[in-house]
Amino acid sequence: MKSMRKIDRQMTAEETLGVLTKGEYGILSTIDMNGQPFGTPLSYVLKEDNIYFHGALEGTKLDNIYFNEKVCFTVVGSTKVLEDKFSTEFESIMAFGDASIIEGEEKLQALREIIKKYSPSFIEAGEVYINRAIEKTCVVRIKITHLTGKHRI
Repeated sequence: MKSMRKIDRQMTAEETLGVLTKGEYGILSTIDMNGQPFGTPLSYVLKEDNIYFHGALEGTKLDNIYFNEKVCFTVVGSTKVLEDKFSTEFESIMAFGDASIIEGEEKLQALREIIKKYSPSFIEAGEVYINRAIEKTCVVRIKITHLTGKHRI
């Protein structure tokens, strides 16, 4: 990986993980067999060194992952426009890694983690929802190989 140009804006590993953990959504970047980039906004959860997300059993992002498992996942945290400085305070992270479709217990646990993050007041109803939809749901794991964060505060 190339080093960051504005090294003074590089976040610590702890700050980077904080933005990734608390983020509400991210952008998954993949590439298709024709070299066309494709960005998909989606909700996700971080568990250990893995990012998990779920979706339909077919679609462009899955086609692209089957073609090339190398992906980039970007999350933008807090931002504040500084009108008078013609600039912005921000925090953002980029996670690079290998994406793969998961099954079995790991799939079930990932779906439970997603429920815990996005619907913490509805864990029981979430279990019912998972059981009803699990066969119609694809879960992808991104094994993070490189993680970097940048901010202007």
